[in-house]
Amino acid sequence: MPAQPPILGVYLSATADLDALYGEALRACATDVVLRRPPEIDRPEDVRFAICWEPGEGAFAPYPNLGLAMSVAAGVDALLAHPGVPGDAAIARVRDPHQAELMAGYAVHEVLHYERGFPEMAANARQARWAPLRMRAPASVQIAVLGHGTMGRAVVTGLRAVGFSVRVACRSEPAEQLPGVAYLSGPDAAARAAEGAQYLVNVLPLTAETENVLNAELFARMAPGARLVQIGRGEHLVEGDLEAALDSGQLAAATLDVFREEPLPPEHRFWQDARLRITPHVASDSLPEVVAEQVVETARALRDGQPMAYAVDRARGY
Repeated sequence: MPAQPPILGVYLSATADLDALYGEALRACATDVVLRRPPEIDRPEDVRFAICWEPGEGAFAPYPNLGLAMSVAAGVDALLAHPGVPGDAAIARVRDPHQAELMAGYAVHEVLHYERGFPEMAANARQARWAPLRMRAPASVQIAVLGHGTMGRAVVTGLRAVGFSVRVACRSEPAEQLPGVAYLSGPDAAARAAEGAQYLVNVLPLTAETENVLNAELFARMAPGARLVQIGRGEHLVEGDLEAALDSGQLAAATLDVFREEPLPPEHRFWQDARLRITPHVASDSLPEVVAEQVVETARALRDGQPMAYAVDRARGY
């Protein structure tokens, strides 16, 4: 069989050096899929695809024959909303199984951090104070999980593994369900899942329907003194509603890993709020070797006119 011609791609990011992050793994993975930084592109018309992370406003304009824009992360909302992505170009994303495991570990860690009283024990330790805390059975703790894609399923699996009671809000009931998990679907699924919950973990994709879903009405449905773990997208959270819920005591604390503006500006009021645990969008990440394998597979499918396994449905938003 004759060798297939190489296909040329470009790295597009306004905030990260994608070649430094993934270039070595990509070059080790294939010689027929070539990726270059924009200044290294001599003939923009030869570029057929882009791998992206937060591309700039005019990033796609130089490339008239782009057939694919692929996110190196699970989220594609920035690509779906980007006016420069050609309307006939496929949009794809990396689906790293390890990324889901990392996300699950983060979520379980944060719930246990609050549930087992680690902040109180750390304060006691600073005072050399020996003060064991009372515990409650994990099964008596109700957790609402919003979202049941790859990430959501992993989070639910992790929370159930340590015994918590879990309700899941999802677009439709999954064919394969975990024992003991309540699956809620329909337009009011998030509200029903949050009812009386002591914790809410958000792993939804960002769509027109899910924007601003973490709001005063949802928080009011939760148990007084509940806690939020926000690892979806920054645009899910109405920041003023979170602050009001914390001030009223309806929420006791929140962990925030994603924000409307990233990096979170140094002057943002969240940095000074002791009720918040802030992490810099690190709940999970895609491993370079997985990114390389899936980019190569998707680029070859584009070149060969084959279906793309990692493409997303533009209409659904994921």
